[in-house]
Amino acid sequence: MQSLKFRNIVNLEVSGISSVNAKAFHMFLVKTVNVIIHNIKIIAPAESPNTDGIHLSNADNVRILDSFIGTGDDCVSVGRGSNNVTVERVVCGPGHGLSVGSLGKYANEEDVSGIHFRNCTMRNTDNGLRIKSWGGSTPSKAVDIHFEDIIMENVKNPIIIDQNYGSRGGESRVAISDVLFKGVRGTTITKDFVQFMCSKSVPCKGVRVEDVNLNFVGNKGGHQSASGGLIGSLCNNANVILGGKVNFPLCPK
Repeated sequence: MQSLKFRNIVNLEVSGISSVNAKAFHMFLVKTVNVIIHNIKIIAPAESPNTDGIHLSNADNVRILDSFIGTGDDCVSVGRGSNNVTVERVVCGPGHGLSVGSLGKYANEEDVSGIHFRNCTMRNTDNGLRIKSWGGSTPSKAVDIHFEDIIMENVKNPIIIDQNYGSRGGESRVAISDVLFKGVRGTTITKDFVQFMCSKSVPCKGVRVEDVNLNFVGNKGGHQSASGGLIGSLCNNANVILGGKVNFPLCPK
């Protein structure tokens, strides 16, 4: 059940509303074109499952701006077949972060492209910036995904690509490429600042990490570090390009 569901709409504006304690997704956009969502507030407890703030599916030319979203799931999740999406000046937390996906759950999903998150703030979220796809998926693509100028405050799992999402097993065949994490800064409560867990069958290509400055502020419920307790990163099946200044070991060989 969604509080607000918009389907098959061209030219939509949503502003100045609040959604509190939805039973599931607060706002669900499906097959919508030319959408602007701005100056809204979404609130749900951190422990409430599947209460995504805004979820997109097969949505084109969407802008989500100047809003506050605190939920028990993804603040914003960009799903299959969505293209040309901008999320800017959004405060997220609590919640599971800003996500592309999950992708590949269903057969023959449409590609995702042109997804840009800019000038957002994450506060006490279980994940930060995430791309997630299911194992055992049919082939599709996720291209041109950018996360830029992001502030993090006590965030778990700040930067993550997870192609083992879900419980189905098998290799994901969602091909992820042209991904940028730039100007990410702040504090984290987990020691693996970056986790790129990409698919063996379609490794991630062109993943750029530029000017990332994160500081570990103590283990307050984060998972055990995969890098042996040291601050660093976990990189599997990913072509990673380093740029600018990064203040931790990135994808050691």
